[in-house]
Amino acid sequence: MTIEWRAVLYGFVVALAIGLLSGAVLPGTDMTLPIVGWGLTGILAGFVAGYAAGGTMGNGAVHGGLSTIVGALVLLLAVTFTGALFAGLVPAVGLFAMGILLIAVYAIPGAIGGAIGSWGKERRTMRRAARPAA
Repeated sequence: MTIEWRAVLYGFVVALAIGLLSGAVLPGTDMTLPIVGWGLTGILAGFVAGYAAGGTMGNGAVHGGLSTIVGALVLLLAVTFTGALFAGLVPAVGLFAMGILLIAVYAIPGAIGGAIGSWGKERRTMRRAARPAA
């Protein structure tokens, strides 16, 4: 299986946009409703990546999970760098270690969304092919 990096990039951009919008529009969302913060974002970003990648549900799940992992790694590196600058090296290393542990958890909603996205694209393609010519 080849990885379609364009699909992963689409999922990453969606995750980034949802993360920025939810932080600006619904402040404190991660504190009160943590599922909105990473669950819904992962499912939607994974859906976009899986739909863009197409193929089997497994292929969509891989692309959806990969897009959320890439997004989580980029944000983890940015937060760790900022933490090292302002809080010190020891808290930043602790934050980085905890973030590495959570990356697998962040991949689960992305994989679910990716599987749903590729399934939806495959179903739509099959419907279009089954339609009689007018």
